[in-house]
Amino acid sequence: MADASAEDSLVRGGEEPEERLIEAALRPKNLDDFVGQARVRQQLKLVLEASRLRGKSADHVLLSGPPGLGKTTLSMIIAAEMNAPLRISSGPAIQHAGDLAAILSSLSEGEVLFLDEIHRMSRPAEEMLYMAMEDFRVDIVVGKGAGATAIPLELPPFTLVGATTRAGLLPGPLRDRFGFTGHLEFYSVEELELVLRRSAGLLDLKVSSAGFSEIAGRSRGTPRIANRLLRRVRDWALVHGIEQIDARTAGAALDMYEVDSRGLDRLDRSVLEALVTKFGGGPVGLSTLAIAVGEEPETVETVAEPFLVREGLVGRTPRGRIAMAAAWTHLGFVVPDGVFGREQFAAAGLVEEAFQPLLLDDDGAGYSE
Repeated sequence: MADASAEDSLVRGGEEPEERLIEAALRPKNLDDFVGQARVRQQLKLVLEASRLRGKSADHVLLSGPPGLGKTTLSMIIAAEMNAPLRISSGPAIQHAGDLAAILSSLSEGEVLFLDEIHRMSRPAEEMLYMAMEDFRVDIVVGKGAGATAIPLELPPFTLVGATTRAGLLPGPLRDRFGFTGHLEFYSVEELELVLRRSAGLLDLKVSSAGFSEIAGRSRGTPRIANRLLRRVRDWALVHGIEQIDARTAGAALDMYEVDSRGLDRLDRSVLEALVTKFGGGPVGLSTLAIAVGEEPETVETVAEPFLVREGLVGRTPRGRIAMAAAWTHLGFVVPDGVFGREQFAAAGLVEEAFQPLLLDDDGAGYSE
């Protein structure tokens, strides 16, 4: 139930088939149309151009970074720039070496194979991939025990594009076999405005500059979320008969969808409010915090926490999670004494001297220092 509610969230959730079609239409088709990630784009352009001049397949490419920043889009662009077919699969779908062998044996020369979430591939498949990437060959084992024989299978040259949200989980031997590694960073508000301008043109929407800024500021630095919010604002404006989307229209629409000015959604605010109002700012254990917001610990840790930590709203300590000074001010509370980061708000008068937050261990039992 908790996972379902998280997936339904506007800034995180799953998409309907129509939404996927629209999102596919908004994807840039070449590197020149791709907005942001200037360094990765420049490096990748050089790699692809050099491979075209050599007349050979491009080196294997590893793309890492948080979800929604364009890893899948870049894999499609690589195939388009190389004028090569694209085969798409994912790490979780390859649980046996035979699954990978079937995919590799059906590749054509120069084809681009995109493996999403490559770090979740099974270990036997990983070991088979080592030889395939380096020597374009795999050994198919036939039979079992002493009578087993390995039949070498030659593969045509191909380009593997691996995408991962957790590069640290990739084994060293696999990571080292990629000729180019690019790490995608979160987008700035200005870059997201460029993404939104392009998408609005494709969707034939009239949006003011202030409207773009309002949507971009609530998009959590992620183009996928920015495009999704743009479509929801479009729907709101259509129902209310508004032709020109300005900052007020965008703000009203996103407020209705419970996406606040910093991009926090219902789950994010529930976590902050529980930390501040129920536990005095913490520290509080993950399991206790999850119970307080009615979610599973894994949902809080993997869905809400990364963004809250990145925004400086929540801190992780050995004794549990704490609400930072910015969390108190974002919720409209006075920053108490003893809260980490309080000093930066002292000059503004947003402090309260006589306050000692309740400390909790991982089981939720309170104690004081």
